[in-house]
Amino acid sequence: MSLKVAHASPAALAARTQVASVGTTRGDARFEEGAVIPIGPWRSLDHDVIDRLRPGRSTADDIVVEVVGAESIGPDHLNSPGTHMLGKALSVAKSPTTTPNYQDGRLIGLHVDNWDKLSHARKHTGRRRLCINLGPGTRYILLGDVDIQNVCRTVREDHAACYPHTDDLRSYVARGFPLHCLRIRLDPGEGYIAPTEFLPHDGSTEDQQESTAAFWLGRWACGAMGSLV
Repeated sequence: MSLKVAHASPAALAARTQVASVGTTRGDARFEEGAVIPIGPWRSLDHDVIDRLRPGRSTADDIVVEVVGAESIGPDHLNSPGTHMLGKALSVAKSPTTTPNYQDGRLIGLHVDNWDKLSHARKHTGRRRLCINLGPGTRYILLGDVDIQNVCRTVREDHAACYPHTDDLRSYVARGFPLHCLRIRLDPGEGYIAPTEFLPHDGSTEDQQESTAAFWLGRWACGAMGSLV
């Protein structure tokens, strides 16, 4: 499993995390055609899945997901070299995914970021993204359990020379290759640090009020902002 979530308490992680299958959209005006989205029902995590989510000693910080609280984030974290604020985004209520395209507003579903313009061979070295839920509603981070390097190796003969794209993820899912989606609950004042260049992801406000999120890119050592799990 490519997805690694730092946690000291399996019970605490299980209490805020669920898993579902995924599919691609067809004829749904809310989404881009072929967008990858969770397909219910959401299920509790099995103990063996939680065990596989734990990072190993050799797991690089750059590919680990963390669940953090705003109270543990200080100015030094947000002003360190290489860190910059991406901005804030308002997500409407009850939306299964939250990221729109900026041409016509349709939702793009699970995707990979490209802030650092990395090739396939370096995609795992990108900066991680810090997100804090500013409320008022609860929201989720959605995470695919297969990374974009593995996706491209599966669907592209030219993967060694490519620059991975969300279209590669859509092709992977449309062709029936395995992918599961985890969602981690984030109440107001809670957030995540995640390798959004490396892992398929999106936000969600499914069955929740609207909420605003603030985002930064940077490099932080695992554990530097504490952990809620």
